[in-house]
Amino acid sequence: MSKSVLDASAMLALLYNEPGSATVAAALAAGAVISAVNLSEVVAKLRERGIPETAARTTTLALGITVVDFDSALAFAAGFLRPLTRAAGLSFGDRACLALAQQLGLAALTTDRSWNALVPGITVTVIR
Repeated sequence: MSKSVLDASAMLALLYNEPGSATVAAALAAGAVISAVNLSEVVAKLRERGIPETAARTTTLALGITVVDFDSALAFAAGFLRPLTRAAGLSFGDRACLALAQQLGLAALTTDRSWNALVPGITVTVIR
């Protein structure tokens, strides 16, 4: 059973062995999930760093993480989070992660400290 939802920043911390990567690895071992939106962000960042398409696909899929499709329910939930997150400057991808965490009743793992206590009822774990 999943215990957390990964933000793109958390997955990238793992892929680049940055501080907090052990926390993300433990979350993956426990069955963490990621939104398709956040996976797209990870792939975009890998490509920006010059990682070939095949390697970006292979690297992310090798983690064995479950990717959750971004459907209309999540689209509404992410949109509804905008008023609560606007002042903190959260992006669409950030809100997609939080919306999925909210929908599943799981903690969101991120590197972004501005998420702490931002949205009532959504647990945020800052990995570093």
